[in-house]
Amino acid sequence: MTNPAIIRCIPFVVYMGFIGLEQALRFLAEKGFIPVSESLFLYLYPVKALTVAILLGVFLKRYVELHAADFLKSRDTLASLILGLVVFILWINMDWTFGSSGTPPGYDPYQVQGAGMRTVLIATRLAGAVLVVPLMEELFWRSFVLRYLINNEFTSVPVGTFTWGSFAAVAVLFGLEHHYIIAGVMAGVAYNLLAVYTRSIAQCVLSHAVTNLALGIYVLTTGRWQFW
Repeated sequence: MTNPAIIRCIPFVVYMGFIGLEQALRFLAEKGFIPVSESLFLYLYPVKALTVAILLGVFLKRYVELHAADFLKSRDTLASLILGLVVFILWINMDWTFGSSGTPPGYDPYQVQGAGMRTVLIATRLAGAVLVVPLMEELFWRSFVLRYLINNEFTSVPVGTFTWGSFAAVAVLFGLEHHYIIAGVMAGVAYNLLAVYTRSIAQCVLSHAVTNLALGIYVLTTGRWQFW
């Protein structure tokens, strides 16, 4: 499989498919159609993260926009690190929901009694948030969608190319992907700006990973599981 659009979409679609499955199971359980233990959703995450990680690994050599050498640009890398922390700080202070969406159930590994399994769940949750999700989302949103909205032959569009329409659309859609929509839009704007500034998907992945790592540490130290 070499289609550049498909290989950037498949990991994201699979990830969202797992989220859809979880929501469907929760709905069926709430309606009393099937018995579902809350711990099932804890165990589902490692499966989701591993599946997407495998897909990213299979396609990795085809993601030609990822350049490790970009990290040698110290000014860009510093900007990515700082932006990642700023997004984290704003995120935990923008935990606003709409209408009946309410507080998300979150991911609380302490619902599992065994210390060993709890450690595995925490480790996989952190690894998924820091290593898998940033790569998956940045390849989809900043590498594919942001450029595809400019030209459907998106590989001909340089990374970081700016148009108002594509910038705004990706920021909003990125927000709608998350439970905290306003915080999601804020993060979408921030990572879009970083893409324009650095013209590097690798820097966007780094910044996104810093945000998620800081958020993971914050959740584990405060017990505010709704952010997970």
